[in-house]
Amino acid sequence: MRCIEIINSRPVSRALARTGTMRTKGKIASWNDAKAYGFIQPLDGGKRVFVHINAFANRDRRPEVGQVVSYGLSTDKQGRPCAARATLAGDRLPQPRKQSSSKASNFIAVTFLLIVTVVVVTTKAPLLLLAAYIVASLITFIAYAMDKSAARSGSQRTSENSLHLFALLGGWPGALIAQQKFRHKTQKQPFRNIFWLTVAVNCAGFLWLLTSDGDRFCAPC
Repeated sequence: MRCIEIINSRPVSRALARTGTMRTKGKIASWNDAKAYGFIQPLDGGKRVFVHINAFANRDRRPEVGQVVSYGLSTDKQGRPCAARATLAGDRLPQPRKQSSSKASNFIAVTFLLIVTVVVVTTKAPLLLLAAYIVASLITFIAYAMDKSAARSGSQRTSENSLHLFALLGGWPGALIAQQKFRHKTQKQPFRNIFWLTVAVNCAGFLWLLTSDGDRFCAPC
């Protein structure tokens, strides 16, 4: 029952391409949150339009009956009309993916892990430090992948506090890579602000470990 067009990096359906940039406004007439789909009643009248959670640009918000929604028209696999690239009031369509931003995030993550590797090899910093960053990054990457999958299916999500905690504990390089790979948590500004704060705090902790006090702290390791 899903539309062909899903809001991610995959190509837009031919049906939507034919509609160009024309968008329609309506209200959520019904919504089944357990099955993650509902119907939109166009404001200018006409038949109700099917909409799946994957059609929404911001899947962090769950639609509710009566909410105003803006959408484009597409078709499902059976050729039936459905909504695509839908946005609730207050949301915006995502901007086209910038390859330079993705490369920059991956570069920062990989460069930091290389710096940690060099520090471990050339100083008395314990190998456990590098292992901790790698393991934390892998766990965080998996957490983002699972949360993205849950957002698409409408199942239980990983809390943002948990994602921030993983980043704070050293998983932020994995988070940076996952954000770009899955196009997840790249638009929500409050989340982005807190995320970069966790990165700054973690980097400050890493630099402290390179001081004499930090060296004494790591000595038992």
